Amino acid sequence: MPGRTTAPHGRSSSRYARALAAAVVATAALVTAANAVPAHATDPRPTPAVSEGRVRGG
Repeated sequence: MPGRTTAPHGRSSSRYARALAAAVVATAALVTAANAVPAHATDPRPTPAVSEGRVRGG
């Protein structure tokens, strides 16, 4: 049929399988990155205290 733009029914399942596999790989990469141990500083000196966010003045 001329002008047909969709894939035949037999090929759509492989397209979905590839999309699902890509989603699983992307999710695994994000979970791995989120659980990665952050790098530690080589200098063990403590950092100065950070302001508590209170605004002074009036």
